[in-house]
Amino acid sequence: MGSIRLSDTTGSLFMDFRFGVGRFREYSALPDTQPNRKKLQKILDKIEAEIADGTFVYANYFPGSKALKRLARQGSPGVPQAETAQAIAPYVVPKPETLASTGPLFKNFATKWFDERSIEWRRSHIKSLLSTLNGRLIPYFGEKVVGSITKSEVLEFRAQLAKVKGRGDKEGLSPKRINEIMGLLRQIINEAADRFEFTSPLLNIKKLRQRKTDVEPFSFADVQRILATVRVDYKNYFTTRFLTGMRTGEVHGLKWKYVDFDLRIIRVRETFVLGEDEYTKTDGSQRDIQMSQPVFEALQLQYQATGKVSEYVFCNLVGEPLDNKNFSDRVWYPLLRHLGLKARRPYQMRHTAATLWLASGEAPEWIARQLGHTSTEMLFRVYSRYVPNLTRNDGSAMERLLASQFSQGALNAQADPGRQHGANTLYVPACETAPQVQPKRRGIHAVRRASRADDNTDAQPPPRPRPVPFARWMSFPAVQPLN
Repeated sequence: MGSIRLSDTTGSLFMDFRFGVGRFREYSALPDTQPNRKKLQKILDKIEAEIADGTFVYANYFPGSKALKRLARQGSPGVPQAETAQAIAPYVVPKPETLASTGPLFKNFATKWFDERSIEWRRSHIKSLLSTLNGRLIPYFGEKVVGSITKSEVLEFRAQLAKVKGRGDKEGLSPKRINEIMGLLRQIINEAADRFEFTSPLLNIKKLRQRKTDVEPFSFADVQRILATVRVDYKNYFTTRFLTGMRTGEVHGLKWKYVDFDLRIIRVRETFVLGEDEYTKTDGSQRDIQMSQPVFEALQLQYQATGKVSEYVFCNLVGEPLDNKNFSDRVWYPLLRHLGLKARRPYQMRHTAATLWLASGEAPEWIARQLGHTSTEMLFRVYSRYVPNLTRNDGSAMERLLASQFSQGALNAQADPGRQHGANTLYVPACETAPQVQPKRRGIHAVRRASRADDNTDAQPPPRPRPVPFARWMSFPAVQPLN
């Protein structure tokens, strides 16, 4: 009985069956999937049926097999018959190239897939994907049939991404950017594989390992220095970002219609990305932020400056929202250099707000709502380790509890004979109730410990009774029987 098996060396399927007086194995280039196993099993069933009928011709199924020479030496049928070959043509295992070469060209399918999915995305996301598709994927895979793309070609493409020139003086794209490009390729190829029924070459390709980046919030003293030093026209902007935790696009897209001075809240409903007003990053980002007193005063001052000039709270001289790159290059980084602070992205102002809230003892659920997080998981994973660095009072709540409970009244000294090595004095709180009597120790261990605790006695445990020697026991007079 033949079987379909998996090769340990090549990772491909092969057929194992008996014919004549020998055992034969014919290998394919098909990966181990259920559809491929069904195809090979169908062929194997046909082969075994012909072997049972005596009509099987080896060369009709495997014309290029090395086993034909072996069969020729044994006198077995090895010359193909035209009629049989034509009859079994639908069952012959096709070459891997023929099997995979299905579907349209990559550029045509990618364009169609993009048009079908673009309705689900924000405009900023569409621009980002179009840049990746037209700049990276189509130039490399555009003229290939979508089903003919192999795993080796995908890995070669990924290796080239690691060698192209990156930003600044960096050689090669970062692992994060490479994973983004490969993620878009994976979506397109997987969709094509599902529609045209072939195995995706990205099935077992894992993402590159990305280096974990730590947040670098400012301390409260640094925040005070920045607010005291920054340009007057940007002081309200910095106060709002440091004390509300708003994202860059959210604060740049903030409009006066979303600022409620009566309820002292900021309604986050839009974000400004790539020169356009957009919906917020997620549904959870739609939130109401409570104004603290410094933020309330800063926004009132800002209203006097831009309230009647522009619909945006923070804007340039022509009433347009602030440009993030212009702000970073001309205001943010020069300010950090002037104060001697480590260079970091403006987004760290959001991280600073989170750590200051945690350090002040605010409820984590409230902080998560202010930041636009749907749960507190990210809050504890990213920010919680900065709380001890800000408060310097780790375990202070426990210290206050212990101090309040163990400092009631004076302390009385009480002997503790159970303690060893000379430290036999125990201090307990003074109270009206007499301390509980310590039970006496029993057994030989009590005698030994009592002798060690008492420095003025040389008492020793009583000696054990010695057993009677066997020779002496034999010398006892024999017991006389009764008359």
